[in-house]
Amino acid sequence: MVQTLKGVRVIEQGTFITGPVAGMLLGDLGADVIKVEQPVTGDPFRADKGGLYSARYQAYNRNKRSIALNTKTAVDLEIFDDLISSADVYIQNFRPGTAEKLGAGEDRLRKLNSKLIYCSISGFGATGPGSKRPSYDTVAQAASGFLHLMINPDKPRVVGPAIADAMTGFYAAYGVLGALHERNRTGVGRKVEVSMLEAMCHFNSESFAHYFSDGEVTGPYTRPRASQAHVMKCSDGKWIALHMSSPDKFWQSLVQAIERPALFEDPRFTDWHARIANQDDLIVVLREVFKQRPRDEWCRRLEERDVPYASVYDSSEALEDPQAKHLQIEVHAQHPTMGEFRTVRCPITYDGERSLSLIAPPTLDQHREEILRGLGRSVHKTETTSPAAK
Repeated sequence: MVQTLKGVRVIEQGTFITGPVAGMLLGDLGADVIKVEQPVTGDPFRADKGGLYSARYQAYNRNKRSIALNTKTAVDLEIFDDLISSADVYIQNFRPGTAEKLGAGEDRLRKLNSKLIYCSISGFGATGPGSKRPSYDTVAQAASGFLHLMINPDKPRVVGPAIADAMTGFYAAYGVLGALHERNRTGVGRKVEVSMLEAMCHFNSESFAHYFSDGEVTGPYTRPRASQAHVMKCSDGKWIALHMSSPDKFWQSLVQAIERPALFEDPRFTDWHARIANQDDLIVVLREVFKQRPRDEWCRRLEERDVPYASVYDSSEALEDPQAKHLQIEVHAQHPTMGEFRTVRCPITYDGERSLSLIAPPTLDQHREEILRGLGRSVHKTETTSPAAK
């Protein structure tokens, strides 16, 4: 793995998703990420079915080392302070005011390390009338206007993965990288703040652009209608996705692939604007066509004519696709006690070198001894420190 952040030390005191995602992204680039966790229970995302190594914890915590510290005790607070003194970056995603109560507020930590990049992630920001509200993924999606674009009005319910949590972690890492670059020039650390509300509003910028520019409030079908995006069920019950966008050549290629030349003469579909206006009619036509052949047959026909398409895979299928295998998206690591760890690699390639090696997510307190030795401290365990997850 090309380690562009080699030599950068990150102390992550994150839980659930936003903080851990930010730490993981920096770890993927080679930073030494030390995850500071509560003794016994650790990151709440660890717990699942009686264990401390859940799939959801594994998803966001590779390329890290773990140490369990109870900073309410003098000894563990001293260790925490030594870690901060040795660090380049500190990340937390507590509610506003919580870090200060735990002795991890910016003012205190900056006295220990004036060059520290202090990253604070919140739900609604550090100040303001809504700053104290609890926030989770769905809350941030809704408050930013993004969830409005994802709900089927005929069957309203929350769908899909934790997009707001993940995107907030991405923006936090993005902010940290900018602050690190500046510090290399000035020698001065920064406080980096990002809230889930701000992150998702920025991620949702296209819908705001339509409103600001045209007064248009977009809905869940606005973008797929303009993009001519469809999902079609095939004769074998499998699904395929199409995305023709505006170039007319893709529409022409699709009509040839489905062998329906009469569509060229149909006034409802003669150009892009007509197809947008009559998308519901077009969907009815395409559904009847696609249910006549199996997905593999449609894939062959569409690929031969350069139509933008993909099979609608689930997680058991996606990485088995020949292109995914060629790109080596699935990677493996061996954990000393938990066995084989499988995940998807960092998507960035440097100078043709893919990030194929990684460190499996740590068990709770797994790296205590090596971290303490690295700080020049004697190795000890407190009574509240949990053993490795079983």
